[in-house]
Amino acid sequence: MSDLQRRRIEIEGIVQGVGFRPFVYQTALKWGIAGWVRNDSRGVTVEAEGEMKRLARFLWALREEIPPLASISRFEVAGVPVSGETDFVIRKSEGEAAKTAQISPDTFVCPDCLDELFEPQNRRYRYPFINCTNCGPRYSIVMAIPYDRPNTTMADFPLCPACRAEYDDPSSRRFHAQPNACPECGPRLSLLDKKGRRMSAEDPIAATAELLRRGKIVAIKGIGGYHLAVDAMNDDAVRKLRRRKARDEKPFALMSWSSAQVLEYAHAEVDELRLLSGVERPIVLLRQRAGHPLSATIAPRNRYFGVMLPYAPLHYLLLKDSFLALVMTSGNLSDEPIVFEDGEAVVRLGGIADAVLTHDRRIHTRTDDSIARVMAGKALLLRRSRGFVPRGVFLSKDQPSVLAVGAELKNAVCLTQDNRAYLSQHVGDLKNAEACGSFERTIEHLQGILEVRPRIVAHDLHPDYHSTRYAEGLEGVRRVAVQHHHAHLASCLAEHGAEGEAIGVIFDGIGYGDDGHIWGGEFLMGDCAGYRRAGHFAYVPMPGGDAATKEPWRMALSYLHLAYGRDLPELPVVEEIPERERTLLLQMIEKGINAPLTSSCGRLFDAVAALAGIRSRISYEGQAALELEMAVEGEGEAGFYPYDIDHAGECYIIEQAAAIRAIVDDLRGGVAAGVVSARFHNTLAAVIAETCALLRGDTGLSRVALSGGVFQNRYLTEKSVQILRRAGFEVLTHSLVPPNDGGLALGQAVIAGHACR
Repeated sequence: MSDLQRRRIEIEGIVQGVGFRPFVYQTALKWGIAGWVRNDSRGVTVEAEGEMKRLARFLWALREEIPPLASISRFEVAGVPVSGETDFVIRKSEGEAAKTAQISPDTFVCPDCLDELFEPQNRRYRYPFINCTNCGPRYSIVMAIPYDRPNTTMADFPLCPACRAEYDDPSSRRFHAQPNACPECGPRLSLLDKKGRRMSAEDPIAATAELLRRGKIVAIKGIGGYHLAVDAMNDDAVRKLRRRKARDEKPFALMSWSSAQVLEYAHAEVDELRLLSGVERPIVLLRQRAGHPLSATIAPRNRYFGVMLPYAPLHYLLLKDSFLALVMTSGNLSDEPIVFEDGEAVVRLGGIADAVLTHDRRIHTRTDDSIARVMAGKALLLRRSRGFVPRGVFLSKDQPSVLAVGAELKNAVCLTQDNRAYLSQHVGDLKNAEACGSFERTIEHLQGILEVRPRIVAHDLHPDYHSTRYAEGLEGVRRVAVQHHHAHLASCLAEHGAEGEAIGVIFDGIGYGDDGHIWGGEFLMGDCAGYRRAGHFAYVPMPGGDAATKEPWRMALSYLHLAYGRDLPELPVVEEIPERERTLLLQMIEKGINAPLTSSCGRLFDAVAALAGIRSRISYEGQAALELEMAVEGEGEAGFYPYDIDHAGECYIIEQAAAIRAIVDDLRGGVAAGVVSARFHNTLAAVIAETCALLRGDTGLSRVALSGGVFQNRYLTEKSVQILRRAGFEVLTHSLVPPNDGGLALGQAVIAGHACR
């Protein structure tokens, strides 16, 4: 035929292990295309031959109708000579081909598998490990590359003849589905007591549901680790879980069968429902519904629930027709990493759980649940883990490979390869010995599956971080120390692929500054190449050092001393401090003894929370700031407090003494704490807008990047974005990379990559 043509298509992205080759094969058959498809070193290569109209439809389908777990980052088409082929075939991978291709994240059970799960005539009826090329575990079971069954923990389960036939059939939904299994050849459940002894249970799932109905705590093995579960409507069970887990007040996550059930106890807008039901299945923060039937102790002093839908077949089987919601919190003691190895489940969780529902499919890499919310009109990841890792973040240009080791709290690491940055799953707080071990295993695993051993390592300036000490202990590498808040700025710019300088508004709790003080209320001017500190909150002492992060009343006293000197006003937070201790602390503040200086916005939040009587001591990081946000009353409140912006050399200094005095006047005048909270938030938004306007006047820059843990605060972020955009600024906020320290390693990586080009 005169219009017969042939094209070579090179496709990169997540296109291996997700049913992409059978998708290409079926699409070729549909449009009458000849040729072949195979995996190669970077993804998938296709050669397609046919009439021009059919070829055009085939190419369109390859881009627009891809499998659910696939994503395309590069799609290049070139003409090649016609060969006269008449068939389309799936060729074997080219040599060591698949080794550097991207691996899919773990994902929820797809609708087709879910239908089979509850179809009595199906051979996988009620089989809790059902999966196909469109769903199931991926990242958590991969031990090495290439992504083939022998290199996953499914190597323990030889395929039966029926599963092998599906695995080898290009027309099957399970063609080369590495976790493929059935009741004959796959993993099995076991129900154990808290001492690890097998319990007599013909149906472990039904027995587990009965235990939960009786108010018991059950540790349940999922895809990336263990959860601790209780019936969310059983107040006694939730309280017992808090007591045993040593988690006094931090909110618990919930899981319900469907969005319809979630709407019985929480409000959700369209965007929130879309995020909740996406393939990643994160925990989504949703406003509590008044009069909801769940235990009040699930999320104390919080207007939101953290809610997720089921993502493993086991979850669906457990929840169906049984519970409105289950508490499904990480299987750990407070501050420890999630338990994921069977041998440690009974040892570490036996003192919490009454029983353990486990299975014999090994988890190679622990992955905690991701956490997200909708903010400023788009999804925002607060914790990036299961469902999102190891997807790459695309950089604006290629750079040398860098390992960035992140911060101390909310640690995640990052590895770059060409123009991609791979953030690891959430590791946790490195003040815990178990988390430090997980940190090092995560680095080894990520380097292994990407086959990258960088000779450039980026780390925080803080000399006492475990991540810094780890970097300093590596031999034969070039180390690049990166200032904490510069890394936050670069992280936001890198996520957006933004080139050129921006004003960085970086508000967080603690970051080691260039001058040796603790920063955290910063206005930076810069990009990935460098930065200048253009403004910051005025320094105040942190009496007791680290103790001030756990006892917000200390920061309240420091700010009161700033505003009033020793003539402190009569407030409950002052009167609750014994006079002798108060005198000692004032001396520490005045003499600078164990009272390091800080510009931290997070510590300012702590001070205001304590002044308002909301929180004077915390049981988890960020609690005072969170509860101050939750206390906001009347979002139509427009008032704000006075503040001063002084110009010292090339730097603007934001003074808060006037604001503190006005807050005290409000409180002593009987103004509700919720109104004080709203006015305080409004004040911070006004400070951001005015300082950015001053910097634009000085430099002409009109792009603003908001980053740092404080910008997890929905009220402040949305108010600030609104005011800035109204003033003509381009505003960049995070979405797929957390604004907190969980996204810091991305910024470290791109700064080090730029420095070492």
